[in-house]
Amino acid sequence: MDAQPLYAIKAELFKSLAHPARIQVLEVLAAAPDLTAPVSRLLKVTGAEPSALSQHLAVLKRAGVVASTRAGNAVEYRLAEPLVAELLLVARAFLLRRLVGLDDDERLAIARRLPTLPGASARAVLEVALAETAPTETAQ
Repeated sequence: MDAQPLYAIKAELFKSLAHPARIQVLEVLAAAPDLTAPVSRLLKVTGAEPSALSQHLAVLKRAGVVASTRAGNAVEYRLAEPLVAELLLVARAFLLRRLVGLDDDERLAIARRLPTLPGASARAVLEVALAETAPTETAQ
């Protein structure tokens, strides 16, 4: 059997992320101190119906993005790999960079509405994104 090309595997990963509720779940997990949250917290934050959240979590689990632990009736989910939090951070920086056409107040308002991720605030990510897009002086 032939190995699947890496670009096809990446496409499957991005398909598994292609829903706002899944991204929201991942952002909640990434912001948790131990990258872990019980299903009850995920339900509260997302506002999703239990059956819908269960389906989203199953997609993320099949993709290897999250893992779960059961203790009695309680189930906790965690990022399967801390690099997922970094992927979210890179996506955030990319998206904020695309907002460069907006004025500073609009950009900061958008950045403040984003949930925080470990190791970086939305403002810090925005400042990095803006610094990278600022015109540089050319040496003469």
